[in-house]
Amino acid sequence: MPSSQFHEPDSIDDLEEGGEFAPKFGSDGLITCVVSDHAVGRVVMVAHMNADALAKTIETRVATYWSRSRQKLWVKGETSGHTQYVERMQVDCDQDVLLISVTTAGSGANCHTGRISCFYRDVDLGADGSAGLVTTDTIRHFDPSEVYKSD
Repeated sequence: MPSSQFHEPDSIDDLEEGGEFAPKFGSDGLITCVVSDHAVGRVVMVAHMNADALAKTIETRVATYWSRSRQKLWVKGETSGHTQYVERMQVDCDQDVLLISVTTAGSGANCHTGRISCFYRDVDLGADGSAGLVTTDTIRHFDPSEVYKSD
């Protein structure tokens, strides 16, 4: 599926109510992608896709993202073995955010820190207007220093 297949809808009604998938990429060429665990529905990470990453994800059903830090396509799990297989893809009302539901291979870790989710800390909102972090998931399913030796 070539990325050139994604184009602007003819009208707002087509965008919001129509049957054509017309993802709206930002000025940086990216669309935000929220990723949830298919079995439990928990949000495990947020990433970005450009048109090529989205097309590859649709074609292969393997989550492929655009790495903003490395400026290249990133197939989730290519280094760690924790490949994300897309079970479901949804788009929001104005088609500028994706929600994908995945089954993750291996231990199920989705975060580069070795945790199941990238959301492993709560922001503790203090009564005095302060904010701090509290770790809520201390279990690491792999040692990042062993898995990402080249990064």
